[in-house]
Amino acid sequence: MNTENLILTKIRKIIFDNFNDIDTRFNNDQILELLRKDQSFDQTITIDELESDFKKIEDDGLVRCIAQNFTTKWFKLYNTMEKLNCNSCNNEVFLCSEELRVCYNHECGAKL
Repeated sequence: MNTENLILTKIRKIIFDNFNDIDTRFNNDQILELLRKDQSFDQTITIDELESDFKKIEDDGLVRCIAQNFTTKWFKLYNTMEKLNCNSCNNEVFLCSEELRVCYNHECGAKL
């Protein structure tokens, strides 16, 4: 799995594990803080470098931005998430019901 896929998967897993409620609001800074608890995560990555990843999950229909203050963006889920397993690449996939049932691993793209 390439680096972009890995970060997106980690972001989605963090949201699934910590913020999987449509009434819970969370922000990109909280996600980065939780990413940094993972020793395998590049500790030099800044919030600005993750902007495209957060834009991607917005574009995919997972979250909506409810507020922004400089680089901090607050989000809410459109719907609760579920964990699926892709039978093609054998990776965990975290999706909400509004998203296409397609593996978001760029090297796979299988229908789930």
